[in-house]
Amino acid sequence: MMMHVKKEISPADLAFDIDGVVADTMAMFVTLARERYGLVHLTKDHIACYDLHRCLNLDSGIVNDLICLTLDDEHTLQTPPVPGAPKVLNELARHGPLRFVTARIWPESITQWLHATLPDVPFDRIEVIATGAPESKLQILKNMDIKFFVEDRLETCKLLAQGGVQPLLFDQPWNRTPQAESFPRVQSWSQLSEWVLP
Repeated sequence: MMMHVKKEISPADLAFDIDGVVADTMAMFVTLARERYGLVHLTKDHIACYDLHRCLNLDSGIVNDLICLTLDDEHTLQTPPVPGAPKVLNELARHGPLRFVTARIWPESITQWLHATLPDVPFDRIEVIATGAPESKLQILKNMDIKFFVEDRLETCKLLAQGGVQPLLFDQPWNRTPQAESFPRVQSWSQLSEWVLP
């Protein structure tokens, strides 16, 4: 399924996941794996599934340590944005608030990261809700009357679609499976802007 009609999504109907969509969190994971454990061969393309324990041939303790490091306050603030995200989000912020729903437990550091990444967007135009679990996103999005959600986790996309929220699957190595073909795939932020920007 692909969307061919440009500009059919109103910014008011749209919200975003953060990790893997706006924040290039796995780029930070790879950087830390190289710096802390000398895994210089590792790239994002090796992360072919969402469960890092299943798709990386690494000791479980190393994977757990890298996940904790990647998501801690210090490294959250050092995470690069996904290419193109700041430009498009700055443009979208002119048309209304930017809404982000993340499965992180605590919103503070990723909210600080968003403000630093989008310095031209007023503080009151950025709303972050931390659900603590991907499964909690659906009800929150429905309460916010969100019709479209940009997400990189395939299982979350399935849950949203079943609950009446249209997922837009943001392309990443871990969601390139045949199961993903039923969702509109966002190849880049520039493509998303063609669908959304007024």
